[in-house]
Amino acid sequence: MSVGEEVRTEQGKPQQSLGTAAARNLATTTKSAPQMQEISSRWLLRMLPWVNVQGGTYRVNRRLTYAVGDGRITFVKTGDRVEVIPAELRELPALRSYEDEDVLSELAQRCQQREFPAGNLIASFGSRTDEVYLLAHGRVEKLGSGPYGEDESLGVLADGAYLGEQALLDSDTIWEYTVRAATACTVLVLRRQDVEQVAERADSLREHFEQLRSIPEQRTNKYGEKEIDLAAGHSGEPDIPHTFVDYEARPREYELSVAQTVLRIHTRVADLYNQPMNQTEQQLRLTVEALKERQEHELINNREFGLLNNCEYDQRLQPHDGVPSPDDMDELLCRRRGTKLFLAHPRAIAAFGRELNKRGLVPETIEIAGNRIPTWRGVPIYPCNKIPVSDARTTSIIAMRTGEAEQGVIGLQQAGIPDEIEPSLSCRFMGINEQAIIKYLVTAYYSAAVLVPDALGVLENVEIGRWR
Repeated sequence: MSVGEEVRTEQGKPQQSLGTAAARNLATTTKSAPQMQEISSRWLLRMLPWVNVQGGTYRVNRRLTYAVGDGRITFVKTGDRVEVIPAELRELPALRSYEDEDVLSELAQRCQQREFPAGNLIASFGSRTDEVYLLAHGRVEKLGSGPYGEDESLGVLADGAYLGEQALLDSDTIWEYTVRAATACTVLVLRRQDVEQVAERADSLREHFEQLRSIPEQRTNKYGEKEIDLAAGHSGEPDIPHTFVDYEARPREYELSVAQTVLRIHTRVADLYNQPMNQTEQQLRLTVEALKERQEHELINNREFGLLNNCEYDQRLQPHDGVPSPDDMDELLCRRRGTKLFLAHPRAIAAFGRELNKRGLVPETIEIAGNRIPTWRGVPIYPCNKIPVSDARTTSIIAMRTGEAEQGVIGLQQAGIPDEIEPSLSCRFMGINEQAIIKYLVTAYYSAAVLVPDALGVLENVEIGRWR
């Protein structure tokens, strides 16, 4: 603006007072601390009991357990054709320890793909079991006969499950329940006849089956643990049984996992721009927040120790109608004693709320750390956005018992590490490079352990997009 030029307002009138744009040059702006959208409630980190681990490793000793075929079978899909991965056939109890890859490949090639529409019977009660069914996609329901002859649901199975596996070792077995497709299903069928033909040419497979048939059945309790012989209710002077408690020879060990990053700050910024907020502190605060978000994600999804991947197969349930109903939540609760908490994606909690609304039920809430948390049967349902939602709009709900004293799920950490700013989280100065950049190594050590299998349960394939 030239000297003598008159300043005018937006309406074209002469300006009569100092404008706000010029006034701000002399004012001190009130600022917020740096904000971050990634920060979530992180209820898992807050509610999980943390156990201090010395030496970076936690060993879980258990009673000796005889368990086979506890996993799931994985498939590959090419167009409309589905094939089983040969090595995944080892998840069948009869092939658990079989090592010949060529024979497994031939068995995989002999699997026949079949499609079953919703409502069709896959197997009928009382019929001969001469085929093994590998469920590649869909949901099937196991039906039995109730005490008065009515149909009774024995459970729901989904992707990766198998049925009729006893046919591989015993030709005289029959189906003890009826299997019906709850949705459209893609199933791979391995016939006993094909297995016998392969065994005639493959000596290793034939010898493997003969060895399994000759091994005496182990006496176990309902949890698969070696039974402890006891006597009760006797009189006189009978011989009292002798026994001992056997342990697993190779107990599982959990090593602390690590999440790290190098925080870089220019010395000019750290020296000159520290008022009213310390730049180094704010950079470190936001970095730590991101590190904790990643830590919770790993505790849920890590393939080695994540909760979703470490839940035993018999503790995984399928919703009977796809949506998370009160009946499914009750079934999840009854699988373990002393369930302390549920973890669910917020959209799964909303879907569960819709099912409660349909039945006219109102869940109770409790106040925890100033938040109103919904409950089911008195067990709080905490939101956790780290639980994945699939492209098919399905997710999982986790239930768990926590604490060492309760043989539950625990978090693992090591307090007292060098340059610690929080338990098991450190910030170490790494020096200043030739570009005058200060470097800090920010590190978090953590893991999680499931002490006994029934401490953790998962309701899988929960549909969250159905509104009717």
